[in-house]
Amino acid sequence: MKHRDAAEANCGWLGRWIETMDELARLKKQVHPMVDAVIEEQRGRQIRIGTRWLTDWASCNYLGLDFDEDVQASIGELVGRWGTHPSWSRLIGTPRPYVDIEEQLTELLGCEDVLCMPTITHIHMSVLPVLAGDGTIFLDSRAHKTIYDGAMLAAGRGTHVVRFRHNDPQHLEQLLRQTKGTGPRVVAMDGINSMTGNAPDLAAFSSLANRYDGLLYVDDAHGFGIIGERGAQARCPYGARGNSVFRHQGVSYDNAVLVGGLSKAYSSLLAFLALPTRLKEALKVLAPPYLYSGPAPVASLATVLAGLEVNRRRGEAIRADVWRKTGRVLDALRALDIRTPNESGFPIIEIPLGRHEDIDAAGHFLFERGIYVTMAAFPLVPKDEVGVRVQVTAANTDAEVDHLIDVLGEMRQRFPMQMPRQVFGSTAAATVPAMSPQSACKAG
Repeated sequence: MKHRDAAEANCGWLGRWIETMDELARLKKQVHPMVDAVIEEQRGRQIRIGTRWLTDWASCNYLGLDFDEDVQASIGELVGRWGTHPSWSRLIGTPRPYVDIEEQLTELLGCEDVLCMPTITHIHMSVLPVLAGDGTIFLDSRAHKTIYDGAMLAAGRGTHVVRFRHNDPQHLEQLLRQTKGTGPRVVAMDGINSMTGNAPDLAAFSSLANRYDGLLYVDDAHGFGIIGERGAQARCPYGARGNSVFRHQGVSYDNAVLVGGLSKAYSSLLAFLALPTRLKEALKVLAPPYLYSGPAPVASLATVLAGLEVNRRRGEAIRADVWRKTGRVLDALRALDIRTPNESGFPIIEIPLGRHEDIDAAGHFLFERGIYVTMAAFPLVPKDEVGVRVQVTAANTDAEVDHLIDVLGEMRQRFPMQMPRQVFGSTAAATVPAMSPQSACKAG
């Protein structure tokens, strides 16, 4: 058996695949404390793993609604009326709270209509193949894995999939010109990127989709709830109302579908598409989750409705608080000469390491100092982007931000980090060795 395993590991594609996955598998095999962890208890953004308490910087509950008292108090009344989970698929029967949510989201987003489904993954896997049919999906090369999986499912049904360079409208236009055929054309990409926190030039991609008779399909899972329309109401650069990247950049919904979720900023299990009403009616009979999946739990419908009310009453103050705390972390990284690709001030802060081989040790270092983050290991990200991701939420306290900044300073001393360097007006990265304590004091 051992001989056979060794032979398989060394043969062709299997050997190459194992080698590619080795770094990620090693983290799992060694039971790394920040990979597949069992969290025993949670108090605010403090979590307990085993006997150790840590600050949670891996949560995507950006608005902190998971601990909002008004949101938590909303569950009992709706569950009392509807039970825990009406098991009808939506084509059989739609609980009224779904309709209320879709109507409120339509008003918030300023779109023609909204269709809710259980998760964004459900949407990508079911809607993308329907939209693309026997045509072409033009896929951003760094689109989220769930969009990629939806495109691959479409490819298995006859869709042609072409990938364009990340956030590169010129390359997309070249491919649009070269790709012939009469079928549908779908340009699929992220809004706020889940690793960098940056947004594309949505107007440029919208213009191309219109010019070449295509449909722009944007997953703004991370942007919805945080960024929104700019104007007098805005109390911070994120904009107002949290109504997503289209409204933030002032881009029309013409020939576009926006995909968003309530599982991040709104801390609830539900997702949606902003779309034309005619397409909504078609998807009710063409998208399997609408036909066959049960609805989201009633508790989640309740927290969405309560969260939308909190957003109306207190959303601007919450977003301003998240922006302020995120700014403190980004300012600290600049003072320490630690690179992050974040150019937006959005509360996703990726911190690449100088050496991808340090990911295990860096993760243990942070864990031992009470910091819990998202690990970005190869091959989930390219080797020059291996590092950790910090996500700031309204529920993180200023004391927790202070602690994070102190630990990042220690990390800068311990591990080689990537340092920002200006080259021809753009930010490039240079790897520098770990700081001495004396130089760290000067930087901080």
